[in-house]
Amino acid sequence: MVTLNKIYTKTGDQGDTALGTGERRLKSDTRVAAYGTVDETNSQTGVARLAVAPHHPDLDAMLGRIQNDLFDLGADLATPESDEPLGYEPLRVTPEQVERLESEIDLLNADLQPLKSFVLPGGSPASAHLHVCRTVSRRAERLMVALSQTEGEKVSDAALKYINRLSDFFFVAARWTNDKGEADILWVPGKNR
Repeated sequence: MVTLNKIYTKTGDQGDTALGTGERRLKSDTRVAAYGTVDETNSQTGVARLAVAPHHPDLDAMLGRIQNDLFDLGADLATPESDEPLGYEPLRVTPEQVERLESEIDLLNADLQPLKSFVLPGGSPASAHLHVCRTVSRRAERLMVALSQTEGEKVSDAALKYINRLSDFFFVAARWTNDKGEADILWVPGKNR
């Protein structure tokens, strides 16, 4: 269990932070940026839940599970795989978490008609917030991919799959909250020329 007695430690005053392994990295490091953007996704998901919860309690429950998973993902990224013993079992994203997310995407998507155009973010407050979640999670994914391509760095397949599916989930959920896609605002190419 995590215990936080003191919120400021002053250990990061020089622009670095500790990973779960104890190693210090600059706060601008790609790994720190990746798990920081996962945290940002989590915060934005909390904002989206404010708009979702009153109207869609089942979706709100899904988003609650995602928020917990995002803490797992942040812990996974904050603890790089190492040959050195840690003295504890690091928390890792599992294939089961990816599978659950896929099942929930399929459940929501079953209510939607196929798209014939791109969707503009909006339509309802819940949908607009979920689209912001989608774009922030895509940024987290780009950082995680960049990290995985960096020499000496590893990101698990399950973590990469989870973040990729997550943006798909947010897209489908955004459409679903728009009266199951009926209130989607579709892009009209060249409309304002």
